Amino acid sequence: MDDQQPNNNNNAASDTDTDPFLANYTTSDLRTASEFLATWLPFLSRDLCTRCTQSLSDRIRSIDPGSRNDAVSDEPNDNCDAHSLGSWKDGSEPNSSAAAVRLSWADMAQEDDEFGEEEHHGGANGGTVVEGSNASDEGKVVEKPTLPREQREYIRFMNVRREKDFICFERVNGKLVNILEGLELHTGIFSAAEQRRIVSYVASLQEMGRKGELKERTFTAPQKWMRGKGRQTIQFGCCYNYAVDRDGNPPGILPRVTVDPIPDLFKVIIRRLIKWHVLPPTCVPDSCIVNIYEEGDCIPPHIDSHDFVRPFCTVSFLSECDIVFGSNLKIVGPGEFDGSVAIPLPVGSVLVLNGNGADVAKHCVPAVPNKRISITFRKMDISKRPFGYVPEPDLQGIQPLAYEVDQVPQEKKPSGHRPSRHTKRYKDRRGGGRNDAMGSATRNDRFLEPRDSNLSSPRFGNRWSRVKPGF
Repeated sequence: MDDQQPNNNNNAASDTDTDPFLANYTTSDLRTASEFLATWLPFLSRDLCTRCTQSLSDRIRSIDPGSRNDAVSDEPNDNCDAHSLGSWKDGSEPNSSAAAVRLSWADMAQEDDEFGEEEHHGGANGGTVVEGSNASDEGKVVEKPTLPREQREYIRFMNVRREKDFICFERVNGKLVNILEGLELHTGIFSAAEQRRIVSYVASLQEMGRKGELKERTFTAPQKWMRGKGRQTIQFGCCYNYAVDRDGNPPGILPRVTVDPIPDLFKVIIRRLIKWHVLPPTCVPDSCIVNIYEEGDCIPPHIDSHDFVRPFCTVSFLSECDIVFGSNLKIVGPGEFDGSVAIPLPVGSVLVLNGNGADVAKHCVPAVPNKRISITFRKMDISKRPFGYVPEPDLQGIQPLAYEVDQVPQEKKPSGHRPSRHTKRYKDRRGGGRNDAMGSATRNDRFLEPRDSNLSSPRFGNRWSRVKPGF
């Protein structure tokens, strides 16, 4: 029977070429679906035999039009090591590049690129231009079965996950204070397709900066003179001076220095943040800074300048990292910090800083393990705006989407201030008992209460308790 089984790769490729279901989707859609399913292949093929696993792998790979031109062996091969997705059956990780970037379920499930529609005001018929290498395919429009744009946006908006009950008490000026009050973490704001668009655009801005095509203070690429130092930044709307510069200017917004205005794509992001109830309409950002981290880059402990009003937010792309909070953060070494609590920032998430989380607790980003991009959006204090500043007309009058309160999933808040199940102790490297990785603080001085979270074990170099949001 095995000898009569046809070659799976050829069949899969021919099926995708003629399948009427796949014909309804663009090349980009098919490529994303293939990457998504390839990431989940180890789970989907669990308990399957080698040949069935091979067939499933080939079918998933064939969804991507770009893979159909790859050379296909005519020899059946029962060795999983020969799979294009790697030998994960033997316990190793898949080779697929799709597994390199960790995306939330909401991000992967929602592949709409609303940015494209909002930027370019797509055709009245709602069709999608098909990507293709053949000249005959250029400009071809297919009717993609979809809901109206407003409905799709509302559905996505209602599925955003919002974590608002971060709690970590520390003694500040003799009083116990929740230093994380005011923090919010939103996920599902940007689809995977939108994230790719943003990352690609940042790369183009970075290249423009290297070529000198941006204003002098817009793009900064300092020399990496030590570990953790040297992340590249791109500022729009205003030029913020982090320290006294060579001209003697103090830290803060430089009133007489101009940078490039906020790009259109970033304005689309800002409108999304306001409409989807991430930032209030009274605090529409009029400036932003892009931080481009290479492996080992960090941001030292700080509190954001009050040249910017509260709240403000930062969006994370490419890789997950921790942001560490504490009223007394300490520098342990290059890119290493000792703090109270770390909050992981998933890819595509938006962290909003307000209240004590912005003004009492300092925060820092330890040396990142992988390349990362963050974009921080802030509104300038009116009295600190640069000379000649003119508000962006297309960022005026943005209104949040209306919704019924009882339709939005409400997270249960902690019933008490100090439930013992949320207070965990462990020993540091020296063997001494410490509470929540916070040095010599006594138990009455500091305790941690992350809602629906788990505290990880202490890690070497950086020392803190890690809060995992409950989703």
